Amino acid sequence: MAFNIYDFTPLTKSIHDSLSASLNPTATLAVEWLIVGVAYLLFVALFGLFLVYAERKVCAAFQQRLGPMRVGPWGLLQTIADFIKLLMKELITPKRADKFLYNLAPFIVIIATFMAISVIPFAPGLASFDFDIGVFFVTAVSSVSVIGVLLAGWSSNNKYSLIGAMRSGAQIVSYELSVGLALITMIIFAGTMQISGIIEGQRDLWFIFRGHVPAVIAFLVFVIAGTAETNRGPFDLAEAESELTAGFHTEYSGIKFAFFFLAEYINLFIVAAMATIVFLGGWMPLHFGQFEAFNGVMDLIPGLIWFFLKVFAVIFLMMWFKWTFPRLRVDHILNLEWKYLLPINLMNIILMTLVVLLGLHF
Repeated sequence: MAFNIYDFTPLTKSIHDSLSASLNPTATLAVEWLIVGVAYLLFVALFGLFLVYAERKVCAAFQQRLGPMRVGPWGLLQTIADFIKLLMKELITPKRADKFLYNLAPFIVIIATFMAISVIPFAPGLASFDFDIGVFFVTAVSSVSVIGVLLAGWSSNNKYSLIGAMRSGAQIVSYELSVGLALITMIIFAGTMQISGIIEGQRDLWFIFRGHVPAVIAFLVFVIAGTAETNRGPFDLAEAESELTAGFHTEYSGIKFAFFFLAEYINLFIVAAMATIVFLGGWMPLHFGQFEAFNGVMDLIPGLIWFFLKVFAVIFLMMWFKWTFPRLRVDHILNLEWKYLLPINLMNIILMTLVVLLGLHF
């Protein structure tokens, strides 16, 4: 079995060839999708637990304390212990809840998350899908999660859950506009919605540098709107503990609550991954013009490492937002989108179009 840390295509091809040699085409496809499904399940579970631990440590650093330290070395096993505790919790359904919708809501949220993550390429040859509307697909399926949030709030038969769901719905639907327009700005520059094509176009220089001022503006708007769309602080009014207990998932416990909790952190990864792909070159190393020696050293770092380094940098930036700024009021949240980010986005699209038509980019 061939293995290359710089390109996983030989590895995936050898797996396919070995399965094809012993199974018929239908069975081969079924086994391959089973392998891919198990890989995504493991990644979502383990990476979600890691992000919870990382946020606790980042929060502790900002507040000048240590964070979890008791369970395992440096508290590494704390999130695993919490996850086991959630699995052992009793599943309680409110007496007058709409049981079908109540049980369906967390599955809609987690399935939308899995669908969005399915087109994220981690390295060359390490992606399950690559079709010509990849960016559109991510924005479309990620917006489905708002249906699960609204169903969770309404079906719980709890006024606090309903208020949290309505806040979350208004916030997500509003900020989807800025996320989509920021991506459209870069699609105009890239000339394609295919994720592999966008990454390949940044082989020599990342779009955030090539696209001049419009690309930087689009990146800032995307990170702000992405933070709001994932209901993270300072845009976490939908889960305001001081007012709504836990917002739309107040009445959920055990594994159902874990689905909402895990989806929030994986959505954080998806926003950071899309920012990495569209603005920061995906798995492409950092290159500067004709500096061959520097570029050669950068090429020694595998694409998988480049991808996760950039993703972690964007995730840290979003965590920095949460633990620095105070929670916004609901009218301030909506004013920021409709009065500021949306007009800026529309003007930025025009500016990027001029940059492309006049050839002002690098």
